[in-house]
Amino acid sequence: MQLIKVENIVTSFGSRVIHNGLNLHVNEGEIYGLLGPSGCGKTTLLREMVMLQEISKGSIEILGTRIEHIKEKEAQKLRRQWGVLFQFGALFSSLTIAENIALPLREYTKLSRKMINEIVAFKLNLVGLKPSDAYLYPSEISGGMKKKAGLARALAMDPKLLFLDEPTSGLDPISAQEFDGLILKLRSMLGLTVVMVTHDLRSIYDTLDRVAIIDNKKIAYEGTLDDIKSVKSEFVQTFFKEIK
Repeated sequence: MQLIKVENIVTSFGSRVIHNGLNLHVNEGEIYGLLGPSGCGKTTLLREMVMLQEISKGSIEILGTRIEHIKEKEAQKLRRQWGVLFQFGALFSSLTIAENIALPLREYTKLSRKMINEIVAFKLNLVGLKPSDAYLYPSEISGGMKKKAGLARALAMDPKLLFLDEPTSGLDPISAQEFDGLILKLRSMLGLTVVMVTHDLRSIYDTLDRVAIIDNKKIAYEGTLDDIKSVKSEFVQTFFKEIK
């Protein structure tokens, strides 16, 4: 089952065209990677998928709903079905880790404070943070802990979809490997479908089921890594030689 369908997307900023007829699809239950050189529009595409940025032309369908002309009430309902981890965590510096994780629950639900606190404690444990970490502020924790706290917040509403923007960027190799393992574990435990923008070689080969490689404003390749070698594209072959 396809949870995301991107068809003939055109993205432009004035006269600058970022995407020009871009197509891809994401299947239920897979970890899908958006790859390509810097500036090719990977994060822009992810932002379009989560309705933080409008597309110029084309269509994006997520969980059976086309989002290009969606009404605000329907958009709010749809947003509750996915979580987003931004590159640097995007935690609110004035809130504790627990308060950051609780924010979507307080914003979108009518749960009691006690229930919210229980959910926060569960999500902290789920991503490998200690109960005592709940009372710390973002300025008091490491980069790896910020990523985990951001992930816990992204999972607060029990989403079907998880969007990750460079989730291992800035982490040391051991922390990055641990985070990749956590994503695989959560996918298995929670039945998640994951869309990930990444440059991390270990993430690409150890985590992703399928990839889309963006080049020249379109998808140069979409499929599994096992099939990359058979692709007759100079750019695709050069790209994978460079990241190796």
